[in-house]
Amino acid sequence: MTTGKLLAVSDLHVAYPENRQIVQRLRPESGEDWLLVAGDVGERVADIEWALRTLRDRFAVVVWAPGNHELWTPRDDPVQLRGEQRYRHLVELCRQIGVVTPEDPYLVWDGDGGPVTVAPLFLLYDYTFRPPGTSTKEEGLAYAYETGIVCTDEVLLHPDPYPTRDAWCRARVAETEARLAAVGGAPTVLVNHFPLVREPTRILRYPEFAQWCGTELTADWHIRFNAVAAVYGHLHIPRTTHHDGVRFEEVSLGYPREWRRRGAVPDPVRQILPHGILPHG
Repeated sequence: MTTGKLLAVSDLHVAYPENRQIVQRLRPESGEDWLLVAGDVGERVADIEWALRTLRDRFAVVVWAPGNHELWTPRDDPVQLRGEQRYRHLVELCRQIGVVTPEDPYLVWDGDGGPVTVAPLFLLYDYTFRPPGTSTKEEGLAYAYETGIVCTDEVLLHPDPYPTRDAWCRARVAETEARLAAVGGAPTVLVNHFPLVREPTRILRYPEFAQWCGTELTADWHIRFNAVAAVYGHLHIPRTTHHDGVRFEEVSLGYPREWRRRGAVPDPVRQILPHGILPHG
């Protein structure tokens, strides 16, 4: 039985020098600490590799679930793979450096608060978190373009070989649902870049952005799959909420302009298990 802690962070965005310095300073408290990384490490493959390799060299186990930014194909990235090919390339990179991905067997945390199955998820979104007053994807997107609040994914996140991002999402949901069902009711920690339920998005400054933040297909997963905690990022609003009695942890670092507003340079890592002391340390 490990005596370490199960920790989590997301949205490191290491292309920003200030965020890169924060990653350089991150250290576990013990050699048995695990770190869950819930996506948006960076956009360029070299940056993603640097950050995950740095963390893997320090933590006993690093578990990664991709965000939308890792799936972008920026023009300045020497790796110009798109869509599914880009995701699979990142999975292989993680395997080479010893980082656990959504394509690997789920690990079991047997430390304090366990045993729990740690399940990194790659699900995307399907535009079902629609803006008020809209009832279809087309209406929701039209409203977003009218207001000027449009996610960069529409330009840089390619769904190849799927026809659309929502088609890719539905395929990922079906595949992941079957894997989680096979866990057989054991307690889980679900790690996904996007919130599994819509409620956390209701405090967004621009509600039309919610359509790039998840899918209604996962609205009951925290109950169905016996989650003791659901870890996510993407919203850049770090906080703890509870839905149907299940703890949801938004663990984003976010952009420097965001974390500076909250005060001192943050320690972005959140303690998931054992539950009780939420900040790292």
